[in-house]
Amino acid sequence: MSEKKSFLYSVATAKCPRCREGNMFPEGTLYSPRFADMHANCPCCGQVFEPEPGYYYGAMYVSFAFNVAVFLVFLFVMYQAGVEVTIPMMMALVGITVVGLLPIIFRLSRSLWIHIFIRYEGPSTQIPKKLHTH
Repeated sequence: MSEKKSFLYSVATAKCPRCREGNMFPEGTLYSPRFADMHANCPCCGQVFEPEPGYYYGAMYVSFAFNVAVFLVFLFVMYQAGVEVTIPMMMALVGITVVGLLPIIFRLSRSLWIHIFIRYEGPSTQIPKKLHTH
């Protein structure tokens, strides 16, 4: 019934790394004050989304890398367009990027971080459901 979803699809859509079906974040909260709210467990397979306290500290480095990449792409495009880049322009660009993309980059960073450490095991109907530990 369920075909295997790709690693990149699962990271980009913030799906559970173990079954690639359940959402890590509640629906409809991306650009809301609750954008950082996360399910404690996968609703499909029961995978714990925060295996230990402070688990996502490493995701801050991933977030930094995403922000730098976005900034460099904008800088490159402006340079190719012949725009003279000034310090105030760069500061504004960084501010807009960080604030405007915060919810997206926050979720992508957490999703990639947990996908690095939790391996895909198969569809939720074919793997044992984990018991909630929280």
